[in-house]
Amino acid sequence: MKHLFTLILFFVGFQTSNVEKESAFQDGEWFKFEMSYSGFLKAGNATLTVKESNLDGKEVFHVVGKGWTTGAIKWFFKVKDRYESYFDKETGKPYKFIRNINEGGHTKDIEITFDHKNQKAEVYNKKHKKVTTVTTEQDVQDMVSMYYYLRNEIDVEALKEGDEIKTNMFFDEENYGFKLKYLGKETIEIDMNGNDVKVKTIKFRPYVMAGRVFKEEESLTLWVSADKNKIPLKIKADLAVGSLRADLVEFKGLKHSFKIEF
Repeated sequence: MKHLFTLILFFVGFQTSNVEKESAFQDGEWFKFEMSYSGFLKAGNATLTVKESNLDGKEVFHVVGKGWTTGAIKWFFKVKDRYESYFDKETGKPYKFIRNINEGGHTKDIEITFDHKNQKAEVYNKKHKKVTTVTTEQDVQDMVSMYYYLRNEIDVEALKEGDEIKTNMFFDEENYGFKLKYLGKETIEIDMNGNDVKVKTIKFRPYVMAGRVFKEEESLTLWVSADKNKIPLKIKADLAVGSLRADLVEFKGLKHSFKIEF
């Protein structure tokens, strides 16, 4: 189960914008996801919250992502993760990123401060009381801010099936080139307040590293609503052992109306 909550918090924030690049989110937006392992065993929950804030005199969005195990799994592998990102309300550039996790006894407590002018990131490892400065790529995002940035910048209508989207991400003390493939549109059925409803979605395949956790490079599939909100509705991951699924079960504070098919 290690890294699985990182996976969910990493991808549930991904959304895209309309042609006019109208903001798809606002202060007060909140999502809750339920996760299951191999299709039947409940694994845990994850939430994602957006709040307006002020950081060192800058107007920012403060996003907090949390993940925790539930049910029988927590008795033999307890997870409690918290991720935070402070990013500019206008440009989407991240100023601060916090990762505080406990995954089965494996802990990390890291705070990253970004200096975009000089393309540097100051990484403060609180656990080891160590500060490291790392050179970053141009237009770098952290793992949370990146998806809110893409949410307002990518024009889905201009994409064709098979197109790939690439961006730069900084995580812990390393730069990563992130890539995902656009798979087109699909109508899926979801459970909303105990009722099965159909929703038009946009489908993507984020690329991951095959090996110990994932079965292959294209092991992930992501569905987001095809309305102005671009809500992440479902994630499926084929793992080296078993599979993981995350489903949106509750939401509030949407900027736009949520559309369903009848």
